[in-house]
Amino acid sequence: MKNTKIEIFNNAKEVFSEKGFKETSIAIITKKTGIGVGTFYNFYFSKEELFLEIFYVESIKLKDEIMKDIDIDDDPVCILKEVISKLFKGMKDNSILREWYNRETFFKILEKVKEGSGNKKEDLFYNFFNDTFKKWQSEGKIRKDIDSEYILALFNSLCFVDLHIEEIGGEFFPKTMDYLVEFIVKGLMV
Repeated sequence: MKNTKIEIFNNAKEVFSEKGFKETSIAIITKKTGIGVGTFYNFYFSKEELFLEIFYVESIKLKDEIMKDIDIDDDPVCILKEVISKLFKGMKDNSILREWYNRETFFKILEKVKEGSGNKKEDLFYNFFNDTFKKWQSEGKIRKDIDSEYILALFNSLCFVDLHIEEIGGEFFPKTMDYLVEFIVKGLMV
């Protein structure tokens, strides 16, 4: 039996990977899948919703790949330097995840999905470290007086530094990112 939703997802992932978000249309996806455009809308509200679902699945794969070699009981500074480095490299190496760096397009995707479905979970990478930070707080490794959401926001801000490598000076990377991670973690330690 043909599972049309899975076929749409897989074909869209392939097309988005080859052409990027902007150059991919629903017509291209449906042609590759062998269905009519109207059938697409039985499964997805929009191209943006489909893309975000693919993005989310790819981000989970990246997180799982990164975390399989990480010992969460190691030194927090070393762990987070390694995780952040692998995270940014993985995002740049994956054509779907690389769309994150096109902030104007990515924010439009998020807005369109919010308008259309209203209930799409958009935690993406933001909650990537939440369990780890809460664990370290309960173990007394990092400060408890700072809410884990604020800690997540500190690490989320590193994405914006990564977006501006050229303006800051490419010759200073990846060492600048290592220092920022180290300074944040050491500021959180008890």
